[in-house]
Amino acid sequence: MPSFAFTLAIFSLLIWLVLTFFWGGFWQLHGFLEGSGRPNPGLSLPSVAAVVPARDEAETIARCVKSLCAQNYAGEFRVIVVDDHSEDNTAALATEAAIQAEAEQRVEVLRGESLPPGWTGKLWALQQGIAAADVAANSPDFFWFTDADIVHAPDTLALLVARAVREQRDLVSYMVMLHVKTVPERLLIPAFVYFFLMLYPPKWTARPNTKTAGAAGGCVLVRREALERLGGIAAIRQQVIDDCALAGAVKRVGGNVWLGLTRDSVSLRAYSSFAEIRDLIARTAFTQLHYSTWLLAGTLIGLVLTFLVPVALSFDTQGLVWRVSLTTWALMTVTYLPTIRLYRLSPLWAPLLPLAAAFYCYATCLSAVRFWMGRGGQWKGRAQAPGGQS
Repeated sequence: MPSFAFTLAIFSLLIWLVLTFFWGGFWQLHGFLEGSGRPNPGLSLPSVAAVVPARDEAETIARCVKSLCAQNYAGEFRVIVVDDHSEDNTAALATEAAIQAEAEQRVEVLRGESLPPGWTGKLWALQQGIAAADVAANSPDFFWFTDADIVHAPDTLALLVARAVREQRDLVSYMVMLHVKTVPERLLIPAFVYFFLMLYPPKWTARPNTKTAGAAGGCVLVRREALERLGGIAAIRQQVIDDCALAGAVKRVGGNVWLGLTRDSVSLRAYSSFAEIRDLIARTAFTQLHYSTWLLAGTLIGLVLTFLVPVALSFDTQGLVWRVSLTTWALMTVTYLPTIRLYRLSPLWAPLLPLAAAFYCYATCLSAVRFWMGRGGQWKGRAQAPGGQS
């Protein structure tokens, strides 16, 4: 009769066989890694309004605005920065950056209004930017939602629009390159990307007949008509994971969605400590589980079986058990290597994925505890998740 350890080892191996070969090829990045280039000159060039929600972004807003002003896009394009009650000089630096780029006629900096009940801060800022774009000129064909801590390559907008027009997509999103300089970042940030793609495989996101709908909130191009069909940003105004909520809403009203990655646009936000990345994960982890205690328990069990059991049993004394478990660990490592290569890190980081998974288990538990204490969805002084319910 098989031992309990052997049963666990086989179960973990089966999980990884499914993930590797039957889970949308989430780990194979080449098909969804956007390269540099220019769109077909024959494509029509729709009008675009970029909306940048910014709250206490003095360190990055100038570089972000300058990168937007430097876009090689021949169509009508303007930028709206919404200062979300910053306590630093974010608004002044955004204005100064536009002047330095000689683009002050195309950049508008708005002072955000008070946050109304039932809205998250970022979505309320986006709502105000959308309204300003509609008032100031003819309604744009597309809105480009981008975070204030991202520097975009000059051809980013052209490539986004080219894909949207060529493939008749209603929402196109890039996951930009995240900061991976410190040890905590190198251990945990590529894993963040890997886990995200596991939740939202790009191949499934791109298919109109699936419910999977992922997007990366730092860079989202959405067609105005699709946004109007779903009832505008107000339709998702309470969502903490706003990017995937928007992609899901677009797909539910019949829209086509595409999610990819790019090396050419980069995030400036650095995470110098494990605590900072812990808080990044804890902000949305329990939200992802719909604030369900049962889903939390199931997720933790799943993470242990998937990522931790193969490592633990690789040191088992039973020959068959450790061989199966070591094979599983190797398979896990192989699927993680493309993400490690994306970030140009040493392959020696790939076998450490289970260590990152253990950290994510801890941060997910913390996310639930903070929610139960009324501090869920913490972001720059705001607790944005509804509290007091499980």
